[in-house]
Amino acid sequence: SSNPGDLPFNLRKMRVFSLENVINEFEVLSKDAGRQQTETLRWILEQNGEAEYLQSLGLAGRTDPESFKACVPLVTHADLEPYIQRIADGDTSPVLTGKPITSISLSSGTTQGKPKFVPFNDELLQSTMQIYCTSFAFRNREYPIGNGKALQFIYSSKRVTTKGGLTARTATSNVFQSEQFKHTMKDIQSQCCSPDEVIFGPDFQQSLYCHLLCGLIFSDEVQTISSTFAHSIVHAFGTFEHVWEELCADIREGVLSSRITVPSIRAAVSKLLRPNPSLADSIHNVCVRLSNWYGVIPELWPNAKYVYGIMTGSMEPYLKKLRHYAGSLPLMSADYGSSEGWIGANVNPSLPPELATFAVLPNIGYFEFIPLEKSEVQDLEKSASTIHYIEAEPIGLTEVEVGKEYEIVMTNFAGI
Repeated sequence: SSNPGDLPFNLRKMRVFSLENVINEFEVLSKDAGRQQTETLRWILEQNGEAEYLQSLGLAGRTDPESFKACVPLVTHADLEPYIQRIADGDTSPVLTGKPITSISLSSGTTQGKPKFVPFNDELLQSTMQIYCTSFAFRNREYPIGNGKALQFIYSSKRVTTKGGLTARTATSNVFQSEQFKHTMKDIQSQCCSPDEVIFGPDFQQSLYCHLLCGLIFSDEVQTISSTFAHSIVHAFGTFEHVWEELCADIREGVLSSRITVPSIRAAVSKLLRPNPSLADSIHNVCVRLSNWYGVIPELWPNAKYVYGIMTGSMEPYLKKLRHYAGSLPLMSADYGSSEGWIGANVNPSLPPELATFAVLPNIGYFEFIPLEKSEVQDLEKSASTIHYIEAEPIGLTEVEVGKEYEIVMTNFAGI
């Protein structure tokens, strides 16, 4: 909502989803980014004023950016780890946040070989829905889809329980588990082909096989192909090259392959299967006709409008193979974020992933930017990958300059 009292996002009005409303809201927030940032910080500090961490820093209830910068130091995850560990071990007092943290995200990146624990709460869930809706609105303006399904290669199998009984799983899994995710996917016409049992199945390979199978069963209804990361889509179609004949046999006979042994997955997917020899024939004909699997996606899903997922940064090397599978279908890069929270939405979806740009949403976190200046004195022994930067003091979202390079500092709704 553009009223910061309702921060971070008022989803009630999303029940009647309107592309124009979402785009207008984005414009209103962006034009007023400075005030939105100040209000977002105020909201974060008010909600979490009781937190032991903030109490110890002498803010004394102040919520303005100047006091915040003067009192609260820049820290890394390692500095907060002792506090996060206490929460994971069952401390329900206000440690980092006013309200208790109810779940933990496992970062996709690792520190010293193990994923980091990152606190997760409802506000981070809300900001995820805001990002999904914003980027969908801009995407749908360029490439409109109707009511249909999405072939989504999404998984939620990795989870651990902390000593204090909290569930720790990837940030995306925390999102997929929520009722709001399902409602939002319905609002943005992106319901997954696969039943929940496949998404939340304990065996990745069996879930992947069933995602492919469900996608083929609903092949006429599929409008988008997506995953969180580009490599998951590439991996899925690499697998398809090896199992397509088995998938055809399942569809022809209406009986699920014996490779699916998890009872919950087996039961849920078997309900969707009916013998369908004509569909099996058409899939078979496409597969034998393809040259080295070029364009397999539009050939098998003729109504798909685009392929969608995070395709920037460490995902860029997968683009060549993804384009091979996608043929003429546009590739669209999903939004910019981290396990700690989202940062920006892709509001220029027609740009190829190599040129993707992201607009920071000024009400989903408080953002600062550390200007990076290349050091004049370079040690010639060192390679380009060890360029030394001189870090200046962080500046605010509305003070950044085009063409300059920054590191992003995030203050989120969950005590980070």
